[in-house]
Amino acid sequence: AVVGARHVEIQVFGDSHGTVVHLGERDCSVQRRNQKIVEESPSPVVDAELRAKMGAAAVAAAQSIDYVGAGTVEFLLGADGEFYFLEMNTRLQVEHPVTELVTGIDLVDWQLRVAAGEPLPMRQEDVQIQDHAFEARLYAEDATQGFLPAIGRLTHLTFPDIVRADTGVEAGDEITPHYDPMIAKVIVHG
Repeated sequence: AVVGARHVEIQVFGDSHGTVVHLGERDCSVQRRNQKIVEESPSPVVDAELRAKMGAAAVAAAQSIDYVGAGTVEFLLGADGEFYFLEMNTRLQVEHPVTELVTGIDLVDWQLRVAAGEPLPMRQEDVQIQDHAFEARLYAEDATQGFLPAIGRLTHLTFPDIVRADTGVEAGDEITPHYDPMIAKVIVHG
């Protein structure tokens, strides 16, 4: 058993010229029913030394398959600092904005550049992690029923100007059982 486990993932990026870099970590430990709810970068439990070790492991995983594009290597991190591979997601993930905010890197721009055959615009030593970012996912849920997904009309939805809100719905829209119950992602940086 992994004691005091946290879900920590490393953002990697590879190009068709053999270069792979990591862009730091996201802590995705706040979950409900194995669904991420809050993501933060950098992780409050990862120091520079552990980041370098986890980043090197993630880069090695991507290099071993000649990976090209954005990917996320997910780990289980124990309280003792040992980490264990969970999986690799071969895409940009919902939580990528927190990585963009702490690195200043537009990951979608990098995806397009790499897809066009260009080399990555940065080397590992050029990547800097600054500040802190959080992303909270807002779900259509019924708190009285153990936070199970809920359906119905979305009657009110507004966000303060000081946050970034990524959403595909607005007040008056119907939340149906045919899609994920996520209403929006609210992202802050400072």
